[in-house]
Amino acid sequence: MKRKRVDVNLKELDQIIDHAREVPLSESESDKLKEALHALAGLLPVPRSTEKTSAVLPPSDPPEQQAKEKAKGHGRNGASSYTGAKKVAVPHPTLHSGDHCPGCEKGKVYPQKEPRTLVRIVGQAPLAATVYELDRLRCNLCGEVFTAPEPEGIGPEKYDETTAAMIALLKYGSGMPFYRLEKLESLLGIPLPASTQWEIAEEAAETIKAARDELIRQAAQGEVLHNDDTSMRVLRLAREPSDDRTGVFTSGIVSTQEGRRIALYFTGRQHAGENLRDVLEHRTTGLARPLQMCDALSRNTPKLTDGAEILLALCLAHGRRQFVEVAANFPEPCRYVLETLGDVYKYDAQARQAKLSPWERLQLHQQHSGPLMEQLHEWLEAQFALKQVEPNSGLGKAITYLLRHWKGLTAFLREAGAPLDNNICERALKRAVLHRKN
Repeated sequence: MKRKRVDVNLKELDQIIDHAREVPLSESESDKLKEALHALAGLLPVPRSTEKTSAVLPPSDPPEQQAKEKAKGHGRNGASSYTGAKKVAVPHPTLHSGDHCPGCEKGKVYPQKEPRTLVRIVGQAPLAATVYELDRLRCNLCGEVFTAPEPEGIGPEKYDETTAAMIALLKYGSGMPFYRLEKLESLLGIPLPASTQWEIAEEAAETIKAARDELIRQAAQGEVLHNDDTSMRVLRLAREPSDDRTGVFTSGIVSTQEGRRIALYFTGRQHAGENLRDVLEHRTTGLARPLQMCDALSRNTPKLTDGAEILLALCLAHGRRQFVEVAANFPEPCRYVLETLGDVYKYDAQARQAKLSPWERLQLHQQHSGPLMEQLHEWLEAQFALKQVEPNSGLGKAITYLLRHWKGLTAFLREAGAPLDNNICERALKRAVLHRKN
């Protein structure tokens, strides 16, 4: 759809805005201002929900030459997907294994390997309450009152462990604020003030501190440690008198080892590198140097104690993002970079599908991704050497970023198990971002 041409006179717009301070706008003035604002909004870039090359740049081949990908379907979830569901075995009311077939009356019936499954879903409140009415009897002569005993298994506490677990999952796992849960439970007839929820969660946190400390200890033994941080909002946070920093951050640390993952979150005034340093203090002496994956910000790199070492790998997705952001202005150079990095990611996907060991994956990247990255490096240097790109332009800054951090960005070509990017940690931090938005 062709955009309507709008002639904008800045002096006239200034007069309309000044006039609006004294009297309401006329219909013609309102229309003029609205057209100017809509024209300005039309010039703004459309926000992207993905950084795929196909979404950032127009296709290089004519539409008829492009292979059409089969659209992914939206199939229903099978019964095996409901891993948290209660399972009920329903025996046949009349037939048993070995009985004569009622159909042909000649054969015998035997159990099938897979039963027929039915899935039924019911709604329920996140927190439910039960009121026990204990019968009381009073003697009309002596006045003594006899109360029925409490049912077995109800426990002495009003709020049991499952209450604390559900509140913590909703608040810290799904980002539901206390006040929102309070309103929901109130509508369902279960009063649960936000202050009470906090007290329950706080008491439970004290109980599971030992588990948290053990997770930190185990995370410190990881082979690869991803870290990053994001800003956070805290209403009131105690600060050391010597600390003059005012920012508050949530650091995410994801430790991986032999396919297992441990995610840690730290909220306070320390940056991701400082929190990673504190975690690594629990690392067992004598273990091999761990790999650290992060972006190129200096605050993500820990200042380790004497004798401690770490292998640094930098996030290739951050380097790629530099070109995504300027692709609209420099389409062809950015296309070359994005497609080259896309091929590297394809080889990494092949390694995952084939379930290669870290050493086998390293050999695959050295054989196939190594030549691609070498050609890319030569192309990047040639852009400046041949004066094809202005260093201070958006493209020039993107190229400079890759060249400056090339060693860390290509760690996957030298170190077995080094990941390509820090996406796993960025995904983990989305939980913190959800809290900040709520």
